[in-house]
Amino acid sequence: MAKLVYTAFVSLDGFVENARGGPDWYAPDEEVWSYLNHLERPLGTYLYGRGLYESMVYWETAQLDPVLPQAPQQEFIDLWRKADKIVFSRTLGSVEMSKCRLEREFDPESVRRLKTGADADMSVGGATLAGEALRAGLLDELRIFTVPMLIGGRKRALPADIARTLDLREVQAFNGGVVFLRYTIA
Repeated sequence: MAKLVYTAFVSLDGFVENARGGPDWYAPDEEVWSYLNHLERPLGTYLYGRGLYESMVYWETAQLDPVLPQAPQQEFIDLWRKADKIVFSRTLGSVEMSKCRLEREFDPESVRRLKTGADADMSVGGATLAGEALRAGLLDELRIFTVPMLIGGRKRALPADIARTLDLREVQAFNGGVVFLRYTIA
């Protein structure tokens, strides 16, 4: 059975969005990007909520950006484009990504069946959707890049109303002060 993982860049005060509601408060450096690619390589499917979909659609045409992304971002583009994507949204009319389909509802049983039949691990993206997966008992691993910033944000990385025991599996510190923490859910 495939694992379902949640990877997030989180401010030290626990947020994934700044006070304006944007995800643009942090840009990984080359060292962090390279490590992120290491984590993303084995993934076969991304599950997105609407908000993260709207941020990630950039990568569909990123190679056309006049300020062409550096080598780690180029590798990410390749990894990301090869993976399947499922967007869960009641409000989007369509999705504009390759290898992507739109689902109107997050159905835990459908995701459980998807995990059972998958050949590669899966990623759930977006704090709200990850919270739903955590509530449903679908999430196997948390991969948190803790960024040394206090942003007083609007959206927390994890829901405040869920209690789970986590087992620390990996710690990796980067030169810019970012610390990666990988936990499995007990």
